[in-house]
Amino acid sequence: MAPTRPAPRKVAAPTRAGGVAIAIAVPCRPWRKALPNVEHVAETAARAALRGGLADPAAKPFRPRGRAAELSLVLAGDPLVRSLNRRWRGHDAATNVLSFPAGDDAVGAGPLLLGDVVLAYETVAREAQDQGKTLAAHLSHLVAHGVLHLLGWDHESDAEARRMEGLERRILARLGMADPYRLRETAHG
Repeated sequence: MAPTRPAPRKVAAPTRAGGVAIAIAVPCRPWRKALPNVEHVAETAARAALRGGLADPAAKPFRPRGRAAELSLVLAGDPLVRSLNRRWRGHDAATNVLSFPAGDDAVGAGPLLLGDVVLAYETVAREAQDQGKTLAAHLSHLVAHGVLHLLGWDHESDAEARRMEGLERRILARLGMADPYRLRETAHG
């Protein structure tokens, strides 16, 4: 059973990225206060992840097969993400990003639903500050990460993690952003 989508206060009109409509809801006001162009940043990262995730030669995931598709990005706060994390993953804590793939059993003539990516403002902002990153760069990384999950990418094994992280690095480099894992590697090794 897929999660119930939160009711958005404001929704950007869906835009198309390679046949994929992207709807963006921003029910958490601090996103816009901290990053006035937050919808543009999120959409740009989602488009880049769609291009990179579908074009990568190692891609095993979802293929739209010429069918229109759609996904949603929800820029929420910690309380909503904590609630979703508790309900769907059994973890009673906020996390930076949750992805809810719709699955590949969609039938009918309508658009193929890829799923939802939900991000927690307070957690993302805190991590960005702690890691010395801009909010836009960290948001871009987490949107790309979440969209890749919707496309079937995962990081359960070390080999999967290396492939997915490599793809994230290439996606963000195409956006002119630094390696999001560099800080972690420097701090741990």
